[in-house]
Amino acid sequence: MPRLLFLGDIVGRPGRGAVIARLRALRAELGADWVVANAENAAGGSGLNASIARDLAAAGVDGITLGDHCWDQRGFDREIDSLAHVCRPANLPAACPGRTHLVLEKDGFRLVVFTLLGNQFMKVDADHAFRAVETWLDRLRKEADAVFLEFHAETTSEKIAMGWFLDGRAAAVIGTHTHVPTADARILPRGTAYITDVGMSGPYTGVLGREIAPILARMSDGMPRRFPVAAADVRICGVLIDIDPATRRATAVKRIEIPAE
Repeated sequence: MPRLLFLGDIVGRPGRGAVIARLRALRAELGADWVVANAENAAGGSGLNASIARDLAAAGVDGITLGDHCWDQRGFDREIDSLAHVCRPANLPAACPGRTHLVLEKDGFRLVVFTLLGNQFMKVDADHAFRAVETWLDRLRKEADAVFLEFHAETTSEKIAMGWFLDGRAAAVIGTHTHVPTADARILPRGTAYITDVGMSGPYTGVLGREIAPILARMSDGMPRRFPVAAADVRICGVLIDIDPATRRATAVKRIEIPAE
């Protein structure tokens, strides 16, 4: 039975260092056939670059997804097309560079992985997620046996609604973006694995992966500041999902949270 390990938003050097150091042993321990990670915050806490994408692949990451910060690193728009294991959100404008989805294969079973951006409180020009997903499902079913959607969205209500919207039509709907793991990992009635947010793979002594002091100062006086990536209490967070090849639905989903050391 194919097993996917999906890792939540990798944040900065602490997050990617933990993933690179621990992934091969973790993958073997969990028996994961594929590893997919959101790496939109892997470079300095905002964005991704080709060098880091290749380092993650060398460490055992089969596929990398992105979110609303995908273009934050200068020049990445010129690099992304050379990275066959990286996809950007599918509902960004069609003119954007980069792949819209990935196809992972194990013993003849093909899993499509793609990401959509939510629309509530997101400052990104993206197509309406609920309308876009219908078009993408019709298109992607022709390329794969099962579909995995990462829904990169701000509000819990929008993510929960997407889970119910795709129950029975996708093997998994997995929420990211808010960096805080939720306690609602489950299989929905028609066989879709769901969680509102898998959490981040990064430093938890901080505010969403950033140092505490400048965040508190900004909250107090409203003045702009740099928010360096924090360093302490680094954890690898994600979900482990089993998919039945016969039904093309999930049979198990388990939240993973592992200290980096």
